[in-house]
Amino acid sequence: MIRKTLLYLMFIAQISLSVYAQDPIAQKYSAEINPKITRKHLSILASDKYEGREAGKRGAEMAAAYIAKEFRKLNLLAPVNGSHLQDVQLIETSMIANSFEVNNSILKPGKDFWFSGSGEAKNIQVNEITFIGNRPESELKNIEIAGKVILIILNGNSSEQISRQNYLKSKKPALIVTLNTEERNAKYSHHSAVSLSVKNGIRESLPIRENAPGIIQISEDIANLMLSRSGKTVENLQKNNENLTTLQLKAEIKMSYGPVQRPLKSFNILGYLEGTDLKEEVLVYSAHYDHIGLNTDGGKDKVFNGADDDGSGTSGVLAIAKAFARAKKEGHGPRRSILFLMFTGEEKNLLGSEYYSLNPVFPMAKTITNLNIDMIGRIGFEYKNSPDSANYCFLVGADRLSSDLHKISENANAVYTKMKIDYKHNAPDDQIYYWSDHYNFAKSGVPVIFYYNGKHEDYHKGSDEISKINFHLLSKRAQLAYFTGWDLANRDKRPVVDVLPVRK
Repeated sequence: MIRKTLLYLMFIAQISLSVYAQDPIAQKYSAEINPKITRKHLSILASDKYEGREAGKRGAEMAAAYIAKEFRKLNLLAPVNGSHLQDVQLIETSMIANSFEVNNSILKPGKDFWFSGSGEAKNIQVNEITFIGNRPESELKNIEIAGKVILIILNGNSSEQISRQNYLKSKKPALIVTLNTEERNAKYSHHSAVSLSVKNGIRESLPIRENAPGIIQISEDIANLMLSRSGKTVENLQKNNENLTTLQLKAEIKMSYGPVQRPLKSFNILGYLEGTDLKEEVLVYSAHYDHIGLNTDGGKDKVFNGADDDGSGTSGVLAIAKAFARAKKEGHGPRRSILFLMFTGEEKNLLGSEYYSLNPVFPMAKTITNLNIDMIGRIGFEYKNSPDSANYCFLVGADRLSSDLHKISENANAVYTKMKIDYKHNAPDDQIYYWSDHYNFAKSGVPVIFYYNGKHEDYHKGSDEISKINFHLLSKRAQLAYFTGWDLANRDKRPVVDVLPVRK
């Protein structure tokens, strides 16, 4: 009996070793994903020369050309009618403030005020404004402001303040005028009045259809000009606690604004590595190469470099492509085909991936998984003081459509990278799942994994620069995606979709 038990245990141990043993070939080519190569790519893509890579602008075109050139160097096939570039047809909608007049003073956009809005053209003319002050959202239920111009005072950019502003928008005022007393000298260049949508896409002309009230942001000087006929000033409103009341104040406001549309072209970049016996099935690695462009507020940082968001993911995918390309060159190519896909317009509401999902170069039914990498070069807020700060990664979506994919991912980490995998942002009520390009694959029924380091203090700021990137951590996270993809590309069966998709 004892002998039988020992034999059984030895048998189980052998099975375990065969399941979890490292593949020396996969291990060999993972060495191509290293800090030297990821730094090389990121030093170019996140340099000031590339002007923040805003979709439809010169910097993004330069980044697209660089990525396509790297794909050619790796001998990746050009699958878009012989090109690496997929034209992404966009519609740019600019909400233009044609005029804004306060108490007979004509104000200039970008100097005296900053405007953002959506909807149809509007002409506004009133002889009074409704001052909301800084009352909490819970006290605004019974305030009737539909069709009125309202003035509110904000103190900072807390989520509570943003929620209050959104609540006021839902009550359909004609115009919201805001003063932020903690940013009185700021220029609000990133509160854009320009939006993009995909031509013939699911959200085409959405900015016009929404018809939300316009928002004007002003300085304290302009607020006092607006209050001048009422005998009030910002200072005495605050001193006398009138900031917590609702007042009807005399003020003559005239404004005209409306949308202007023009076509805009950008590009997704595709590099294709053909598989062998299962080449009709495709694994997709993706990252978005665009960011938010130039900083026009006159501050020190002139360029939103986007080193982490998402220069890090783009550099990681380029390194993964090099690993697979070298493996194929040396006779160890994948069984399934692999598409390396760099998206434009993620920062404009996932536009590049939306376009690809509507115009796929390879059928979505043949796409087995999307491994999407977006921000993998930094340590996020949650791990600043953690013992795992140099060895963690957030994973999102792996079990949302396929229990197989989750197991494959877990196994790749257990065998090779041995990182702390955090599923906090995979919680059903966490919105991160909807925030990057993988979501447009998930909507099409393709299993996905999103690799992510979490937000940090430089998110969407000019300070998201190369000097703050942890290249060792970036490369290790990219290796996790590589090893997961190696298994997916070479196993006998694709991951089974056995979970109903969650649609937003």
